[in-house]
Amino acid sequence: MTYQACLDWLFCQLPMYQRSGEMAYKADIGNIVLASHRLGNPHHSFKSVHIAGTNGKGSTSHMIASILQEAGYKTGLYTSPHLVDFRERVRINGEKITEDYVLQFVTKNKAWFTEIGMSFFEMTVALAFDYFAHQKVDIAVIETGLGGRLDSTNIIQSEVSVITNIGLDHTALLGNTVQEIAREKAGIIKQNRPVVIGKRQKEVASIFESIASSKQAPLHYAKAVHFECDLKGNYQQENISTSYAVIKILTQNGWLISEEECKNGFLNVQKNTSLLGRWTTLSNTPLTICDTGHNADSIAYIVKQLSQIPFDTLHIVLGVVKEKSIDTILALMPKEATYYFCQASIPRALEATALKHQAHKHTLNGNTYPSVKKALSAAQNKAITTDLIFVGGSTFTVAEIL
Repeated sequence: MTYQACLDWLFCQLPMYQRSGEMAYKADIGNIVLASHRLGNPHHSFKSVHIAGTNGKGSTSHMIASILQEAGYKTGLYTSPHLVDFRERVRINGEKITEDYVLQFVTKNKAWFTEIGMSFFEMTVALAFDYFAHQKVDIAVIETGLGGRLDSTNIIQSEVSVITNIGLDHTALLGNTVQEIAREKAGIIKQNRPVVIGKRQKEVASIFESIASSKQAPLHYAKAVHFECDLKGNYQQENISTSYAVIKILTQNGWLISEEECKNGFLNVQKNTSLLGRWTTLSNTPLTICDTGHNADSIAYIVKQLSQIPFDTLHIVLGVVKEKSIDTILALMPKEATYYFCQASIPRALEATALKHQAHKHTLNGNTYPSVKKALSAAQNKAITTDLIFVGGSTFTVAEIL
């Protein structure tokens, strides 16, 4: 089997949330427990930081990993989804897992993965943990895929658990209220292990405090700090504060990380971890920015930051996925912009014509395009040098541009 054939099998033969949405979600961690046992419980071989939350968990994961790398630790990083290359999901010190390791791992375990019905996400978690163990990382920063309590990553005993914030997202799977979602995210809080809450939200604070107390887990709310960071979205300030709070707990527990290493870690997140798609400038003439923010809270931050940039006309290339609260998102979008409605090439993407129809209810006007790239090309052809182009609405919309 070639590496490409291996990827084809991973993507096409197994259900995957990234492709099909709710039908791929498995509210059970039995398979990953069974798989890990068969692999020799690789997650027992390395220390970890575990991160959940509605928004910011990807950026926070990369910030923490960058600081740990600056401090000289061999650092694993597991995140999802990927934007360009499957191997983005599993990194050590910023370097993607090798094609050979992916191929050998899948070839060796394919038969019994199939036998027990492993999902795509369960397989990637098993792959990551196996790789980190074999490569003898000092610590791994592990981002949950969805939720927390029943997420496949939730077999680790982390040094610190982190919950960035809580918003209404994936409500069909995690609950229809922020309280229900908070309980799912709080499932990563471990017995006698500290937990950092990135944002104190009065609607859910008592839930975190009660669960942490029941597990005798010291609870810490992140306090605002300021560091310069190469991730330029204004919303990153919250993630910076959360990341710093995690690092301070690690230092209190014996990890050797200086303030200078924190500073350099924040300044070099993209260099150290190769993070993509967070307020990324694609072009300066005209200024063209993309961002993977895809729910109401993140869209609100994006719209606010767009309003702070001087421009003559705002052009927005917009594509979303079906299961999002489309009307809630569209209600937040700037009405004076010109829209280029499109759909990413995945089954979950909302058809461009349906998106345009919904958008018109919110007096958002524009045309439809058969692909994200054609939508961006149309915006580029229409925009003048003093205009602003934004690409977003979905991780997968941004992925097709990158």
